Amino acid sequence: MFFQIIAIVILVAFYGCYFGKMISQKKKGIRTDQIGKGKKGLAKFIEITMKAATFAVPIAEVISIFLNSPALPTAARCAGVVIAIMGDVVFICSVYTMRDSWRAGVSETDKTELVTEGIYQISRNPAFLGFDLVYIGILLMFFNWVLFALSAFAMLMFHLQIVNVEEDFLKAAFGKEYLDYIRKVNRYIGRRN
Repeated sequence: MFFQIIAIVILVAFYGCYFGKMISQKKKGIRTDQIGKGKKGLAKFIEITMKAATFAVPIAEVISIFLNSPALPTAARCAGVVIAIMGDVVFICSVYTMRDSWRAGVSETDKTELVTEGIYQISRNPAFLGFDLVYIGILLMFFNWVLFALSAFAMLMFHLQIVNVEEDFLKAAFGKEYLDYIRKVNRYIGRRN
């Protein structure tokens, strides 16, 4: 029961932040969900597939939490708790730091600023890192092969979104400023000297 309760709290905090930010931005006239909007070809395919995966994973997570059939040792499940909580913290920090520049998907029309402060000093993609950590944590707590396959697929789609859509967009939008940022901060975690 402990793992079920903590997993639900983790998911409520994570998705509460996600949807709370969307609602907050909507009140300001900002359209947060830009996934697949105004895109063609590979970029549209990646974003739409990523969006489908991000709907499928929480459904599988909730079913796995409800079924609560522990397949891994307690130590692995406890590690999952820590990893998922870290995911919440990383994601919430990323959303907070981005302020109104935060979008789900790339917006070709919205003018935003390049955020390089706060958590973005140690990760160029902390929101995606937060998703990954939450997915890995919940997977360790309630491991099953369906959840594994869906989580791995979603994390692959996040990576493809970063390297095939977002990085190209940011290079075009911010040029040298973004290239300088790439030289200083790793894609997922860590700074370069």
